[in-house]
Amino acid sequence: MRLTPTDPAADPSTDQSADSPAPLRAVLWDMDGTLVDTEPYWITAERELVERFGGEWTHEQAMRLVGQALPTSARFLQEGGVQMEIREIIDTLTGRVVEQLGASVPWRPGAREMLAALAEAGVSCALVTMSEAPMAHRIVDHLPEGTFSAVVTGDTVAKGKPDPEPYLRGIELLAGILEGLEPSECLAVEDSTPGATSANAAGLATVVVPNALAVPVHLGIEHWETLAGRTPLDLASALRASRDSVLAGGRA
Repeated sequence: MRLTPTDPAADPSTDQSADSPAPLRAVLWDMDGTLVDTEPYWITAERELVERFGGEWTHEQAMRLVGQALPTSARFLQEGGVQMEIREIIDTLTGRVVEQLGASVPWRPGAREMLAALAEAGVSCALVTMSEAPMAHRIVDHLPEGTFSAVVTGDTVAKGKPDPEPYLRGIELLAGILEGLEPSECLAVEDSTPGATSANAAGLATVVVPNALAVPVHLGIEHWETLAGRTPLDLASALRASRDSVLAGGRA
């Protein structure tokens, strides 16, 4: 299904001119910090690991890792004194975060409601996360079956965010499901600078919902304080705003 923002002057679904609203066919979601507030869990896991080796893990150091690929984070931890191989660091961090999740998930406000509304509207969703598969599926299992048509995790790509590969892979997987899907019909939702950089580099309009850190304004077509109270039509309007911005730039 194609979701278009309402235009009181015309039916946008029948307007195929160059100035017609961009249809929203798919939304690609970051997970940590965007859908679920797991950043405190990651920071706890990082601090415990550094302290195990006699080091100190500061808030500033932890903030440097927000949104980064796990191998990148592991290298930072090695610099912080963790005497373990990268694979062992990743497994240790992931296991500790999964342990903290327990039987519940710290959803960000409005996240589940938006996912449900998109499903009802027939808009497909993909999860694009730098967490690895065991962690990602732990979260996905708390959602209705079929919430995500595709899942891209950090262990399925060669280069993580801020590289565009994760989002390009997400678009590729969705295109295998949605005939004729174009990046201009997709929107990313992110909370971090590495994530928004990745989405932008993949050619995606991006709505930024900052969590742990502020994100430069130029990395998102819109910045929202929260997903609470937002609807799929708000996402469709953001996609149209991105398209209008590109068209305006092309006419300049």
